[in-house]
Amino acid sequence: MALANNNHKLFDLPAGTTSFQVFWFSELLKRPVCSGKIKDRIGKLTDLVFQLKEPYAEAVGIYLDHGWGKPTEFIPWDRVVKIESDAVFVKPAEGGGTYPPFIDQPGWILVNEHLMGRTIMDMDGRRIEVVNDVHLLNSKGRMLIVHVDISFNGFLRKWGLGKSQWIKDQFISWKYVQPLSVEDATSTDAVSLSVTRREIRELPSEDLADALEMLSGEEQQAFFSALDSEKAAETLTQVEPRAQRQLIANLRKERARTILSEMSVPQLADLLSVLPHDDMVEMMGLLPKEQAQRIQAIISEREVTAHFLMSSHYMVFPPEATVGEVLQAVRSSQQEHDCISYIYVVAGTDNVLAGVVDLRELILAADALRLDELMTAPVVSAEADDVREDLIELFAKYHYRMLPVVDGYDRILGVVHYKDIMQGLVTRAKP
Repeated sequence: MALANNNHKLFDLPAGTTSFQVFWFSELLKRPVCSGKIKDRIGKLTDLVFQLKEPYAEAVGIYLDHGWGKPTEFIPWDRVVKIESDAVFVKPAEGGGTYPPFIDQPGWILVNEHLMGRTIMDMDGRRIEVVNDVHLLNSKGRMLIVHVDISFNGFLRKWGLGKSQWIKDQFISWKYVQPLSVEDATSTDAVSLSVTRREIRELPSEDLADALEMLSGEEQQAFFSALDSEKAAETLTQVEPRAQRQLIANLRKERARTILSEMSVPQLADLLSVLPHDDMVEMMGLLPKEQAQRIQAIISEREVTAHFLMSSHYMVFPPEATVGEVLQAVRSSQQEHDCISYIYVVAGTDNVLAGVVDLRELILAADALRLDELMTAPVVSAEADDVREDLIELFAKYHYRMLPVVDGYDRILGVVHYKDIMQGLVTRAKP
């Protein structure tokens, strides 16, 4: 049965769409297929075949399986005349007789075979929900997949109990679902969520944050779950507090722990400071004790010092190390790129800061050159008890990507990053 046209608010209609019908696949499944008149029944709808396209998959035909060893039939979608509550009407096969058997094509999926009952997985391979039904739009001879339904209502419809709507339908837009192809479907029972397909990891976190803020509910969750942990952490620091609270509230503990591990202490302090108290306590419990204590100190103190804001991820070498040795160590270190913007040169066993080398200069230098022949000295640095305003002044004046933090004897203690200090991650006003 077609749904009322006021359901158009559930999705963005394709350009030029004015009149349309929407269907549940579960209600089309096993509906009689008739050639011409209702009495000319040729079988029951076994499945619908769709071609993967952007942004919506489009129907290419009806699949009929007659069982008992009889050949299947494939009815091209351009042979479909109309869909009524009691039957699907199609044109007779050309030349009479039966339609040709179904032959799989690259990029085709079958709704019942490859979507219904499949588990939706996030990018980390963890279970989210099960596809209980598929929402279809039919207009001007085209049928599109517009949503998957993960609600209990979809489960009821699968068993012929569609009139009993117990809870609100829960949709995930097809635009955020990466389906299995026909040829891959036998290898797994999962359907992956995706927003931009292969390109999602290349999008700037600022753009992803803007997109997240425009979504709500299941679509926002689907979008966010499509991000790997590193990209999710970057994006979470960019979205406004309301969206941060919504996203955190819907994270499973293991997924939350993985995302939080990708964030710096200042970023974590900023994020947790906008959460309701109970959520903040729960997230704190997922962090190492020492890190949680530092974050609590940042949130509690009005004047946070560099000691609490600094990171322990940086690279130091003695003055006599050669460029070739340092580059080999950098390549094998597996350090994040923002931890090796600069190489710090330290003297003696006390790690007294003697100089700094920009990684870009290092790459261009001869392998045999020593660091003390290449380094810049003295080094612009912050002291452990410098407050955030002091750090802002240093970054604004020198435009470095990171600054070393030293004690009263010029021994390096850690580094502070531009992104943590200058993007207002710690003291951003709460809404």
